[in-house]
Amino acid sequence: MAKQRNDFMIHPLPVLEDNIVWIWVEENNAVVVDPSITEPVESWLKANNLFLKAILQTHHHFDHIGGTEGLLKSWPGTEVIASKDDLNRIPFQTTSVSDGDEILLMGFPLQVFQVKGHTNTHLAYFLKDHQNNSKSPALFCGDTLFAGGCGRLFEGSSAEMYLSLKRINTLPLNTQIFCAHEYTLSNLRWANELFPEDIAIKKRLQKVIKTREDGLTTLPSTLHLEQMTNLFLRARSLKEFSFLRHHKDHWTS
Repeated sequence: MAKQRNDFMIHPLPVLEDNIVWIWVEENNAVVVDPSITEPVESWLKANNLFLKAILQTHHHFDHIGGTEGLLKSWPGTEVIASKDDLNRIPFQTTSVSDGDEILLMGFPLQVFQVKGHTNTHLAYFLKDHQNNSKSPALFCGDTLFAGGCGRLFEGSSAEMYLSLKRINTLPLNTQIFCAHEYTLSNLRWANELFPEDIAIKKRLQKVIKTREDGLTTLPSTLHLEQMTNLFLRARSLKEFSFLRHHKDHWTS
């Protein structure tokens, strides 16, 4: 039976150049999302006296799974949740999941979405508390949706990414977006250059500049904010999305 959320917290841990490892904490347990490297994650967990309950993997890129093996040495019973279609590229899986699955993690229902585009097997994990509407739902979306942007198309097609973003776009507006990289400033500078008269983008860019100058992360975002200022989510057709993705791929700040 699903629990009601109380002191549930999700903490950002910046690592490497721009990765964000998300650590979901409830009481003395933690779930780590896409651990890039071991040491800072392990240190943070131990400093906060937390037991590593599970690791969520959104996709196989090394800056998302590189810390998993090391964490398992300290917490050998940890559950590793990843794509059933990517067993070869994401080792150490103990729970292999597919699109449409729902699992119970730390007592809460976690829905699995396949969101192709960045890779062919990319997953997102949606956490919605059905019993406490005062708490915002959460989406761990890896490199599919970014604040002000979306992932590059390394394996998938524009059509697949466009459909993945349309699927995310149907979630509740207050869904918090926990993406895996701090790309917000670059993404909004690009969007502002492309649409200099867009007031919503301009205002968000100014706020993000101040946030980054203060040494803070701009994440998480919300789906409502992304719908207002993320050009990829605002794209009304595959043709428009494909133009934007090509333009961003060749844009230099």
